[in-house]
Amino acid sequence: MSRPTIPADCVPPAPTEEVDVRSADGTRLHVEVYGQPGAPTVVLAHGWTCSTRFWAPVIHRLADRYRVVAYDQRGHGRSEVPPSRARYSTRALAEDLSAVLDRTVPAGERAVLAGHSMGGMTVMAAAGRPEVAERTAAAVLISTGSSDLVADLRVVPDAVRSPGLRRFLHRRILRSRLPLGPIGPVTRAGLKYGTMGAGSPADRVEVTARIVHACPTAVRANWALVLDRLDVRAGLARLTVPTAVVVGTDDRLTPPVHAHRIVAALADPQGLLLLPGVGHMAPIERPAEVADEIDRLAVAHLPGAAAGRATGLPAGAAAPSGPAGSPSVTGTATPERTAAA
Repeated sequence: MSRPTIPADCVPPAPTEEVDVRSADGTRLHVEVYGQPGAPTVVLAHGWTCSTRFWAPVIHRLADRYRVVAYDQRGHGRSEVPPSRARYSTRALAEDLSAVLDRTVPAGERAVLAGHSMGGMTVMAAAGRPEVAERTAAAVLISTGSSDLVADLRVVPDAVRSPGLRRFLHRRILRSRLPLGPIGPVTRAGLKYGTMGAGSPADRVEVTARIVHACPTAVRANWALVLDRLDVRAGLARLTVPTAVVVGTDDRLTPPVHAHRIVAALADPQGLLLLPGVGHMAPIERPAEVADEIDRLAVAHLPGAAAGRATGLPAGAAAPSGPAGSPSVTGTATPERTAAA
């Protein structure tokens, strides 16, 4: 049986610039810049086991009028793998983001930060840093949580009712050091169940599988230890910029309960966008809505962004089409926005 063809919008465009950035502890980070030089800047931070490639559908929809910066979190993609477990921490995530912003956001300017999953945790962890705050205009937190991840996981079937047993099983799944193995029907099905909505088409499941399976096993496991004991609520309390939150209603890894907690704790909440039937991988499952939310915050809070929108296409329409596959996901329900508190 042949593997599904990759959708056209999931093939990353050619970056306008690629740079290496050194974090505070010397770890080398791979950074890619897309879109329009001199345009307002959007910075994208991906999640656990992903890479810059994960953002391709969103980059396609923003690069016509923004300067889009995406970077590989340490250990992922083309960034350096830390030499010891001690270099995996939320502090390291915050320092990495600080280094990327220092290198890619011009002095005196600010960017909209968008973080998915561990990327959202990165934004929260870094929020109390003055050097990050001075370069941040607004934020979008996507499919993420600030604490108690294991307690709220929904990967184990509901038939397992004991909270203690569910916690034990979820922790074993999260911390597993078993290789994911080759991509096949069984691994695709398992990945789809755990990370995506039931209606996600096969080609987008394939994209997700290729990205996740490319993450080294040791990197996956070492970051899992950090996520197991995650608590970035102190950083969340210091996130004072206008912030929007996005989550899929069928997200098993960071269920909507996390999004509601985050919105309740934000100093300047800009609404909660619920994506019906969507799992944890919202930027791949529903990239148009995610790009539109980033665009909405950018237009409101970045100088020049509104003018770019006036001369360009709507964010959701800026993706390529062609024989490699449709850029949109059809048959999905209308997103529901909850007003800012």
